[in-house]
Amino acid sequence: MKKRLNKKGVIVVSLFLFFLFLGINTVVIYFSKLKPVGKSGNVIEFRIEDGDTYNSISKKLEDMNLIRSVLAYKIYVKTHNYSSLKKGIYELKDNMSVGDILNVLSGKDYKEDHISITFKEGINIRKIASLIASNTGNSEEDVYSLLSDKDYLNSLIDEYWFITDEILDDRIYYPLEGYLFPDTYQFSPDSSVRDIFKVMLKQMDAKLSGYKDKISNSGYTVHKLLTLASIVELEAGNSHDRNGVAGVFFNRLNSGMTLGSDVTTYYASRKDFNVDLTRAELDECNAYNTRGSCFSGLPVGPISSPSLESIEGVMNPTQSDYYYFVADKSGNTYFSKNDSEHLATISRLKSEGLWYVYE
Repeated sequence: MKKRLNKKGVIVVSLFLFFLFLGINTVVIYFSKLKPVGKSGNVIEFRIEDGDTYNSISKKLEDMNLIRSVLAYKIYVKTHNYSSLKKGIYELKDNMSVGDILNVLSGKDYKEDHISITFKEGINIRKIASLIASNTGNSEEDVYSLLSDKDYLNSLIDEYWFITDEILDDRIYYPLEGYLFPDTYQFSPDSSVRDIFKVMLKQMDAKLSGYKDKISNSGYTVHKLLTLASIVELEAGNSHDRNGVAGVFFNRLNSGMTLGSDVTTYYASRKDFNVDLTRAELDECNAYNTRGSCFSGLPVGPISSPSLESIEGVMNPTQSDYYYFVADKSGNTYFSKNDSEHLATISRLKSEGLWYVYE
């Protein structure tokens, strides 16, 4: 006769079957959560910032509808060996699985038809044109040609809230100077200058949007604020106090003083900082040169690509009664109320070997 299972045996078998079913069901659900969210194949730009990790970007991936489950994604990351994330913009698609997405972000399946270009803070259009020409199939002339296309510029004025007809001033060297946000971007080698500018302008839009209320209450246009931020970027050098530097410039503007900024003279003369300025260049009447005596106030337009730190400094200037500043080579900034105090500080920094030389 066959031996029957006792009650205890039935319970054990039942529990075994239950947990087996539960385990199989969990595995099935887990793998289903790794599948693509969509089927359209729409390209979605995904940005990796400094300090981002695979875990920290999980919620952003879910919010952008690129993954189904943060938990399943994190388990997958934990069980696979991926290299560190690199800052930049990545093109993902909604029909990518979690594995496909991670292969792109980690570089394992990085497409060779993408290039990375770093536009550093403080560079100007001439350098931007050079970088585009050396990394893509575009020439520097392509950059300058697009910048002289009035139809293109007017289309940008219609498209972006922060771009106005102030960029059309005939005295401006390059209409989009200061508007192309400096960052590391990824492009296809066949990207046109128009494509590249679109990505950079989109990033500037994202950075400025949080300041709309402050801009509207500042008494200054975006163009003027970017102009000042571009000066702060170069004049502050390695200063850790850009809010203080911006405050000094606002004090000078409000008092009717000239900004007296050498960096504007360099830009006016189209010279690099490793070349000395002549007396004639310092005194030249030019819509950019704030060292000359032709005007007080801001130049006609930006002179560089300001960093977010410089933009934030201009949006949140320190209130003070200082009209001069200088930063030492360690980034410490010294503020003065008058010219004699300022010159004394410079003399002391030079004698102590702390004088900062712009590179």
